Amino acid sequence: MADYVGAIDQGTTSTRFIVFDQAGNIIVEARKAHEQIFPKPGWVEHDPGEIWRNTEEVIATALTQAGLAAHELAAVGITNQRETTVLWDRVSGKPLHNALVWQDTRVDDLVAALARDGGQDRFRAATGLPLASYFSGLKLKWLLDNVPGARARADAGEVLFGTVDSWLVWNLTGGTSNGLHLTDVTNASRTQLMNLATLDWDDELLAAFDVPRAVLPKIAPSSEVYGTATVRALADTRIAGILGDQQAALVGQACFEPGEAKNTYGTGCFVLMNTGAEAVPSTAGLLTTLAYKLGDEAPCYALEGSIAITGALVQWLRDNLGLIENSADIEALAREVDDNGDVYFVPAFSGLYAPHWKASARGCIVGLTRYANRRHLARAALEATAYQTREVLDAMQQDSGIAVTALRADGGMVANELLMQFQSDILAAPVLRPKVAETTALGAAYAAGLAVGYWTDRDDLRRNWALDRQFEPSMAEPERARLYRSWQKAVTRSFDWTSADA
Repeated sequence: MADYVGAIDQGTTSTRFIVFDQAGNIIVEARKAHEQIFPKPGWVEHDPGEIWRNTEEVIATALTQAGLAAHELAAVGITNQRETTVLWDRVSGKPLHNALVWQDTRVDDLVAALARDGGQDRFRAATGLPLASYFSGLKLKWLLDNVPGARARADAGEVLFGTVDSWLVWNLTGGTSNGLHLTDVTNASRTQLMNLATLDWDDELLAAFDVPRAVLPKIAPSSEVYGTATVRALADTRIAGILGDQQAALVGQACFEPGEAKNTYGTGCFVLMNTGAEAVPSTAGLLTTLAYKLGDEAPCYALEGSIAITGALVQWLRDNLGLIENSADIEALAREVDDNGDVYFVPAFSGLYAPHWKASARGCIVGLTRYANRRHLARAALEATAYQTREVLDAMQQDSGIAVTALRADGGMVANELLMQFQSDILAAPVLRPKVAETTALGAAYAAGLAVGYWTDRDDLRRNWALDRQFEPSMAEPERARLYRSWQKAVTRSFDWTSADA
């Protein structure tokens, strides 16, 4: 058997290739950032060509650094920023437009138009999702309607749609020379075009969104040998796992039992709770989504709370305000004060996602006095992540009837111990940080490794999970309640800044 498993982790700000051993340890990692393109307020784009070039580069770089050859990899898995939408030419392989990123809000008017007939939840029973600019279906419709000639060519089967996983698989397996056009159930569930019960594209949804079936990829399980790579660095390596990034983190955290939950602290925050074989409908503003489907097994579902802006807020303080030089500097700056100075930062830059789903909300800072300074702003920015996470977990417990007794945390922000402690304090629950924080890439590796027998079963993966640090709540309940009440008041101040809501 080959010694290792590789994972392509294509995220919102960068692309990485990570190689893991059987114990789930990182052997080598290479990363490269890509450009964030903002053509207009609320519009966010990526260059799919740049993402593919970066993917090829990080694979080659990592394998060279570790002195590994492709045949030493049992398989490669893929995880990706989920709702980001790519449309490309089947013959030339060139994108017809920049990718529309999951944060992009240009389809707000389409959301409002569809919501006028049946409300924001008109498709929730079939898809588990409310109408929102977040999901891929309306982004695809926008591209078909606004790129010259795209709709006619889509009807003729000349162009292909996919989330970023599909774009990568197609290029990895041959591209214009019979590349595979597919996605997995987790990514398909984020398009708002797949039926949660049938796990197939839904004709009524396609008609409502005006999307031709000819443009869509095949829907496959999350763990299966799809084909082999043709690119030089990975020649003949099996591509055997695909998971949207947040579902990948759920798998990487070994949350395989109903009620187990994780939060990934990245550009945004994404809380997922495993609900098992049952798709639990939400009445509290959450998403019902696919957790994973391993080979021929029955699908596993999850409740999800999506928060658009968390780590991106730290980047905004760095890049737009110049408050810090490096993102990691925010912890030290925030530690220079004992509290937030009664300042609250609601980062509704792309509206509010779960549990509010307010497209008309916009970012605001409230509670400012002459006393407040840059240190209080830094602390308020970190605290905003923790408050938003509590909102989602409160909704999750309401929907599921299951108390979250501990939260497994992963992603880039978990290195910030001030944030992790405050998160535990505001939740009144332990926060568990694993030794391997890169659980998104690890989950993709697990999916691929299970498909080829590198790992035998989920018990192998559970045994790999190890605790780095457990943060315990130490805040008194009256202070916790006071802070959270103030946060909830601040959130209401962000509502209805634009007229985008139906």
